[in-house]
Amino acid sequence: MMRSLIPLIGFWLLLLCCLADASDATYLKYKDSQQPLGARIKDLMRRMTLQEKIGQMVQIERSVATPDVMKNYFIGSVLSGGGSVPAAKATAETWVNMVNEIQKGSLATRLGIPMIYGIDAIHGHNNVYNATIFPHNVGLGVTRDPELLRRIGDATALEVRATGIPYVFAPCIAVCRDPRWGRCYESYSEDHKIVQQLTEIIPGLQGEIPANSRKGIPFVAGKQKVAACAKHFVGDGGTVRGIDENNTVIDYNGLLSIHMPAYLNSIRKGVATVMVSYSSWNGMRMHADHDLVTGYLKNKLKFKGFVISDWQGIDRITSPPHANYSYSVQAGVGAGIDMVMVPENFTEFIDELTRQVKNDIIPMSRIDDAVHRILRVKFLMGLFENPLADNSFINHLGSKEHRELAREAVRKSLVLLKNGPSADQPLLPLPKKAAKILVAGTHADNLGYQCGGWTITWQGQSGNDLTVGTTILNAVKNTVDPATEVVYNENPDASYVKSNKFSYAIVVVGEPPYAEMFGDSSNLSISEPGPSAIKNVCSNVKCVVVVVSGRPVVMQPYVETANALVAAWLPGTEGQGVADLLFGDYGFTGKLARTWFKTVDQLPMNVGDSHYDPLFPFGFGLTTKSNKS
Repeated sequence: MMRSLIPLIGFWLLLLCCLADASDATYLKYKDSQQPLGARIKDLMRRMTLQEKIGQMVQIERSVATPDVMKNYFIGSVLSGGGSVPAAKATAETWVNMVNEIQKGSLATRLGIPMIYGIDAIHGHNNVYNATIFPHNVGLGVTRDPELLRRIGDATALEVRATGIPYVFAPCIAVCRDPRWGRCYESYSEDHKIVQQLTEIIPGLQGEIPANSRKGIPFVAGKQKVAACAKHFVGDGGTVRGIDENNTVIDYNGLLSIHMPAYLNSIRKGVATVMVSYSSWNGMRMHADHDLVTGYLKNKLKFKGFVISDWQGIDRITSPPHANYSYSVQAGVGAGIDMVMVPENFTEFIDELTRQVKNDIIPMSRIDDAVHRILRVKFLMGLFENPLADNSFINHLGSKEHRELAREAVRKSLVLLKNGPSADQPLLPLPKKAAKILVAGTHADNLGYQCGGWTITWQGQSGNDLTVGTTILNAVKNTVDPATEVVYNENPDASYVKSNKFSYAIVVVGEPPYAEMFGDSSNLSISEPGPSAIKNVCSNVKCVVVVVSGRPVVMQPYVETANALVAAWLPGTEGQGVADLLFGDYGFTGKLARTWFKTVDQLPMNVGDSHYDPLFPFGFGLTTKSNKS
């Protein structure tokens, strides 16, 4: 009897196993949004092979991200580099379709883990035609207005989502201590307290973190919001002589008291990711600094999102870059970098990291930590439930409401540095009704110059065809009385100015666009023919000089010549905000968030320094009243 039961028991056990397997195939715990986050991550990770885990750690450029590449290499993330677009002047729909095509490759993998698409949206959705371009951070720091930054974050998130993208490499929370640095315009201030205040852009981008959230847990509030990225960890704004990607020489207490505080605020607000800096701290490359990336950021600050490298960041651990790639992979991943922006030669990275794991050079625990963090962010932001974008947000791109917000930001970011020979003889506000006025200067009718770097292309560009917006010249024309004749001459000679009997002049000059690597400057001068225009115009007619620049520049030689002087920074597409103040529809309120030096040989010079002797001190700014009743 027992002998006859044994085959029967075996049959039932086999049947139960088959049923369990069938049930497992139909029910995947990690795909069940009702399951706790930890259970979903654990269930998915137990199913993943080493190849699938390493794939999650890879971010590649869209130009190499074919659906087949996504599927065959299990790629975890894709990005658009500066100026990398699906087509010139691409519509929101074109962007959505491109992102979805790439995503379909990821969803076709065995486990269907969605990729996360990232893009630089550092002053609005700046790679995209017709997007609202907000003032760069150097101007927003002037506002000292966290609530404004939150609204800008909210608007930027909607415009990024309009193109199907859920992740932005913003905000930059660098504390720029030397304006010779070519990224100084990406920094809110030389004062870490202002930078800390303005991390309020993060809840704008991601949504308000719930009150009961555990410290360090990332938070993204759904389809209208994006994952943010605090960057560049840490000390990027403190390099010697402001040289990009260079060495920040400062003691540990100085690093923690100046450059670290805004990371604490960002983590408290649930920032999803942190990007590591190209720079070094006292000779140690940040991309290889285990003590700061793992020891401080992950362990001490309890950051639970993922850490991402900068573009080819691990390659640049060595000098020259890529000189010892095996070491770079070991040092970068070993330091605690979770996702590596490769961004093109991804097979080399995958092969090398696989080799190191199989040879116990990098422990499996480090891979699991990285993948756990990446999956946490993807699950928390709802990517598994909503991996594909749709066209429901396309009308937010460059919307009237967002452009009005940018115009408000421009008004609040301008700083009035001089207004007439004395307080009782102000030049501003200018009268709207005048016989004939002159608008001059290289930056008066140049939308590209007005927006600066990181606008449509990486380094920015000249001209008015790059995107949609209002130049300062057109803003002046829109504002003055219809009977007022507005004459534009980019670089008039003195005789022209004298002979035309202008009522007054507006001279708009500054720096050409630039971004990282190409923006460092040892002389910080305004570009020709700007100085000539100031001299020729302001020596012969009452004038206001408007400076369009990414940082304080040498102005001491021109202060006496100009009747009024305005720092407009890089105001973006909404030049109407400049005219709003020049003509008194609104009053000037901005106060310098950066010290304005006299000469470059004073640099670095920040508020509180013993040799502090500025042209205009930190916190300076004249005010005017609105003409509106």
